Amino acid sequence: MLLAIPFPGLSPEIFSFEIGGFAFALRWYALAYVVGLLAGLFLIRRAVSRPPLWPEGRPPMGPDLAEAMLTWVILGVILGGRLGFVLFYQPSYYLANPAEILKLWQGGMSFHGGLLGVAIAGLLFCRRYKVPVASVADCMALAVTPGLFLGRIANFINAELWGRPTDLPWGVIFPGYEAQACATATEACARHPSQLYEAGLEGLVLGAVIWVVAVRLRWLRSPGRVAGVFFTGYGLARVFVENFRQADPQFITPGNPWGHVIRIGDWGLTQGQTLSLPMLVLGLAILAVTLRRPKT
Repeated sequence: MLLAIPFPGLSPEIFSFEIGGFAFALRWYALAYVVGLLAGLFLIRRAVSRPPLWPEGRPPMGPDLAEAMLTWVILGVILGGRLGFVLFYQPSYYLANPAEILKLWQGGMSFHGGLLGVAIAGLLFCRRYKVPVASVADCMALAVTPGLFLGRIANFINAELWGRPTDLPWGVIFPGYEAQACATATEACARHPSQLYEAGLEGLVLGAVIWVVAVRLRWLRSPGRVAGVFFTGYGLARVFVENFRQADPQFITPGNPWGHVIRIGDWGLTQGQTLSLPMLVLGLAILAVTLRRPKT
């Protein structure tokens, strides 16, 4: 008999109601964004309120300016995340249906697109307020992991982005036709809860590492070094978890069951790995440079 965990039957909606024939709902995914952004703002405000953590005892901004930065980050996350999903995962569909791009409530956000959006927003913010780019990048690295953790938990609640089939005892029997496509007549299909793997590695573990190096080791005093830790840690975590995560269906074919977008013989990379490897390389390069530079 298959040893697996039945999906707990959680609803994507926390509550819903109707007013004048219009339905309104608060979804866990939206709440994850809101709480993640507020948690990130709290961490940044706490860090910039401690001058000894920063080069020459000078934080890159004050707590009030950190609040102003939140608006720029929100725009970067939403616009970058949506456009990244459109360009990286379903360009042909959205090229044929451009009006669908605006329907954010139907889902479809890319972390890598959101990261690019935040990077662009951060550069514009630094130019507008004349604050140091490297130290602001460190602030953002401090802030991002709570949102990653909560977002992956919301993915689990939504029963989406599940993993590959498994016979391990902690496999989860996710609902839905696509999740059960590997089922047999006698047994349901259990899959890796890869959302929880990502929540643990990208959220909890990486967040703890970043906080230790930033606060305990005082790496914020070397601008850019904490951002390098984030890029390296996220790249490693995502490349690893992609080995257990089901690839997006548009990349899967009978001859390519693992959904590799780059293939060399039997070896290949998924789209998530392809987008994460440059982050890993960038993070290692930043660390190589900043570790040679003394803290100030």
